[in-house]
Amino acid sequence: MLMKMQFSQQRRVRLAQGLWLLSWLAVTCGAFIFCLGVYLKIELLRRAEVMENTEIHVVPNILLMVGLASIGTNWIASRVCQDSLDMSRFPRWKGLLLAWFAVATLLCCLLVTVVILSYALQGRLEESLKIGLRNGIRFYKDTDVPGRCFQKETIDRLQMEFRCCGNNNYKDWFEVQWVSNRYLDFTSKDVKDRIRSNVDGRYLLDGVPFSCCNPGSPRPCLQNHLTDNHAHYNYEYQSEDLNLFNRGCRQALTDYYMGLMNSTGPGVLSVILIQVSVILSLRYLQTAVEGAMASENPEDDSVGYLLEKGLKDTFEDIKSKAQDLLKLAQVDPTTGEACPEAEDEKANNGTDKAASPTPTS
Repeated sequence: MLMKMQFSQQRRVRLAQGLWLLSWLAVTCGAFIFCLGVYLKIELLRRAEVMENTEIHVVPNILLMVGLASIGTNWIASRVCQDSLDMSRFPRWKGLLLAWFAVATLLCCLLVTVVILSYALQGRLEESLKIGLRNGIRFYKDTDVPGRCFQKETIDRLQMEFRCCGNNNYKDWFEVQWVSNRYLDFTSKDVKDRIRSNVDGRYLLDGVPFSCCNPGSPRPCLQNHLTDNHAHYNYEYQSEDLNLFNRGCRQALTDYYMGLMNSTGPGVLSVILIQVSVILSLRYLQTAVEGAMASENPEDDSVGYLLEKGLKDTFEDIKSKAQDLLKLAQVDPTTGEACPEAEDEKANNGTDKAASPTPTS
């Protein structure tokens, strides 16, 4: 037996009571994991317009699934603890506990997967934001186009909330036409000259939307002619750092979402420790109660353990059982071939008997 312990009746009762409290703590942790998944899911959906793909949604999806499953499995564990004090009610759980241990172990593995994915998907998240923000800036002016009419509001709110500007920085706005044609006076010489100066016929200017303005700037916001030192009084293009947000929105959003997912790491790890404690304690309680039930006097001492055999022997048993199940699922190819041969041989024997002369007396 692996890690066996001696349990008296009093120790079994204390183990059941302590495990009952631990199970309800695990139920609370499952609710916390579920709420964490809901919050992260909502935050991702709020800015889905500036994301190219939804691969990052796998993290909150797993959190939602694991949170609900954790609530259910640990509630069952609390019921098992109650019934372990009554020898007439505990046997009904014997057939279900194996499935319970498998589900609880799978939950721990999924929680570890969440922690790993939180770090592994950082590159994919940054690339998704890069493409999504680039498209959002390009469609900023399309306020009359169905499906894009809210893009301007989304980008403006994003830049003001995260104190950022553009994709990489505010110069990204210099490369796109972000002013709609409906607000351009095409009879103006300045507008005609700017459109003619671009190969694609776009109205480009060294300016940014109002949402890029930094409220902490000591001077009123300057949105146009940002690269012309003579366009504004007492203005130097290279040293004017407070007028606009210098950080790009891609970096701001990446830091925000990675901060959210990284902050879930310690919480998820603590939940894993609690869940592992519930699994081990319930295994000890199960084996100790079953040992007491097997004796003539249920109040006698019993032995609790994690595995009936060593790790190597247990692994070999599981391996052999799996092989037996695979053999039962397979069809023996020789069986189907042997039958026709047997029938042919039987038919030949019958023909020989019919052809042989009948002995005369």
